[in-house]
Amino acid sequence: MNTSDAGIVHNSIDWSNVATVSYRIEQSIRYEYATPISRLQHKLVISPRAAHGNQRRISNDLYVSPDALSRSSHDVFGNHVVSLNVPHVERSIAFVLSSNVMRDARLGDHFVVADTCDELTTLCPQRRLIRADEALADAAADLRARHPNPEDLAHAIGGFVSREMTYTKGVTDVFTTAAVAFSMRRGVCQDYAHIAIALSRECGLPARYVSGHLLGEGATHAWVEFLVPAGRDRERVVSLDPTNACATNLRYVVVAVGRDYDDVAPTSGVFFGKTKSKIDSRQSVRVTDITYAA
Repeated sequence: MNTSDAGIVHNSIDWSNVATVSYRIEQSIRYEYATPISRLQHKLVISPRAAHGNQRRISNDLYVSPDALSRSSHDVFGNHVVSLNVPHVERSIAFVLSSNVMRDARLGDHFVVADTCDELTTLCPQRRLIRADEALADAAADLRARHPNPEDLAHAIGGFVSREMTYTKGVTDVFTTAAVAFSMRRGVCQDYAHIAIALSRECGLPARYVSGHLLGEGATHAWVEFLVPAGRDRERVVSLDPTNACATNLRYVVVAVGRDYDDVAPTSGVFFGKTKSKIDSRQSVRVTDITYAA
């Protein structure tokens, strides 16, 4: 069965019987400056990955206003990165993304090559945001002792973070470390992911930070992919969302993966000028097509 609509209501979908789902992602980021700035160097990581597990990017268009030269590339993690060097910005600059992606449940489990896992998970393991303190190290030791199986351990870590943390906006920011958020037992999805990764690293289990979208939410989301042994040359991805205490599913759209938030920050940059700035960010993710299993 196939149905197509410009805006299918996601709550009406029988997700247990979905074979494929297509999404339209629209996102805008606008910076406004009190006075003109110069030599803006900006980086955007907002375009969904070309391919990731059962997800495929169908189209991707990024517009910059006022018009500016941009360069597209891929970082060491395979994320789509857009870099801009803008000589002068009078008062504002805006970035508008329109992207279409499809997820296909029929493709089965997500596997990655072991060498790729090493590159994604062991490069500079003692990064500030995911460095474990004594409290996290003690929690990791207990989890590792009780769950020797890697996949069981991944689920145990996700469940532990979900139980220990209380979702609270405004108490953390993009600079808050896993250790600080864990000490407060409060934070948002980014903090949940950082804590889970810090625990995983202490346990010797590879894990990576995922940024993306969760259907039905009005902001970007973050979760974790644990990498468990699946044979001599590959690892199987176990994708869990500690914030919502669940495994991820077709309702999630991956944008980028990395070691922590710093690797996948959606928007970042520097400029010359002494001025105040403000940012306005908006997004929408809607289902445009559904194919149900026979």
